[in-house]
Amino acid sequence: MTQKPKSFDGFCPKFSKTLGVGGLAVLLTPGLAFACALPPSVILTLPTGHYITAAALTVALTALMGVAAHRLPEMQPRLLHERRNLLPLALTSYLSFLAFLGLIFVGLYGERDPMHNLMTLVFWTGVWIVVPLGSMLLGNLWRPLNPWTGPVRIARTLLGRTGTIGLARLGHWPAVLGYAGFVWFQMVSLYPDDPAVLAQVALAYWGVIFALAVLEGDDWLEQGEFLTLLFALIAKVAPLWHDPAGDRTRLMRGWPGTQVLSMTPLSPSAMVFVSLALAALTFDGLAETFWWQALIGENPLEPTGRSAVMWENTVGLAAVWVLTLTLILAAIALGRKVGGGFATGPVMLSFLAIAAGYHAAHYLVMLLTAGQYTLAALNDPLMTGDSWLGLPPFFVSFGFLTDPSVMPVIYGLQFAAILCAHLLAVLLGLKLAGQGARPIAHLPMTILMVAYTVLGLWLLSTARTG
Repeated sequence: MTQKPKSFDGFCPKFSKTLGVGGLAVLLTPGLAFACALPPSVILTLPTGHYITAAALTVALTALMGVAAHRLPEMQPRLLHERRNLLPLALTSYLSFLAFLGLIFVGLYGERDPMHNLMTLVFWTGVWIVVPLGSMLLGNLWRPLNPWTGPVRIARTLLGRTGTIGLARLGHWPAVLGYAGFVWFQMVSLYPDDPAVLAQVALAYWGVIFALAVLEGDDWLEQGEFLTLLFALIAKVAPLWHDPAGDRTRLMRGWPGTQVLSMTPLSPSAMVFVSLALAALTFDGLAETFWWQALIGENPLEPTGRSAVMWENTVGLAAVWVLTLTLILAAIALGRKVGGGFATGPVMLSFLAIAAGYHAAHYLVMLLTAGQYTLAALNDPLMTGDSWLGLPPFFVSFGFLTDPSVMPVIYGLQFAAILCAHLLAVLLGLKLAGQGARPIAHLPMTILMVAYTVLGLWLLSTARTG
């Protein structure tokens, strides 16, 4: 998560002993766990150990029953509606680009308080949380909103450029590099919430991608730009989605993950990209735990701040990334060795469900808190008392974070997101493993999925630093 203002901090009166020594062992297994700003003073009063045990057993039994079943559920797309595109993609992208320029101006010259500057609020709440959450339900919402397609097409037309420079041969490695830099900026750097810093970084990144896309073509964005690639992958779990074809689009429906089954196997660079998506959120949750703070020699009750642990967090982030990819590939390779099937590219697709579910769980509380600031800023962007959205005056409140009747509901939603993500991943893994895989081949992957589940739920319920 981004560096949070004081009002976002969780209250950590004690260290959760839910898993004891066993929990520390599980922490060494990379997972997609998202720790959010939940007050342990409320959450630790819940029987979280029972939640974790029940979830682990559910994932294991689902895998067992899926292997034993002779027929898995059908997952076929269904057409709901077909219509002509309302607006050209280039137009919506260009309008998004103009909005982006407006945010850059506000970030550079507007209020430096990140909780009152639209650059910070719209990017971290709107682009980084709302767009992917919406894409998990309604398909890829980023496609018409990305701020490159329109400007790139205009520039290539004006320049009379139709060729490429061969960037497509690099696969997804440019996106991997961009995503790694973004993750470091978000989780390790000193000022990810500073509006001016964020505006400068965003503008520089936009310029680099724009130049490369003008040279290569706007189609390259789908494999070389990390936001375009990440949101497109996450959207593959949506139960509703749009399938564009020329000037028409088809509205489709299906079981969550139906689109994943029709995807081509992931390339090596795409596998590394997906593993980074998993590892980034794992480390984001892990870095705030008492366990990690003790490991790097920090007092969790008196954190010294980002500047004192930049090197440790950089190494930790890289280590979790390498460990995540290594364990996933090892589970796939071991399954293939003992039971056949399990081609790496197809099976790796099942982890898209986990990436989506954990993104939702990880950022739910941030959406409920920072989202209030975002609405307030959009309603009165100039801080003059106006009501541009027609909303009545309201005060931002975090009181629900200490409400014993509300917090269990939020924890329940996050618990459901994590559990359902793993169950869907198990189902997809069973379908993608191939007909030649014997039942024993699924054992290593099942163990890994259970470990992911345990780690994710432990991070949701353990005490964290402020």
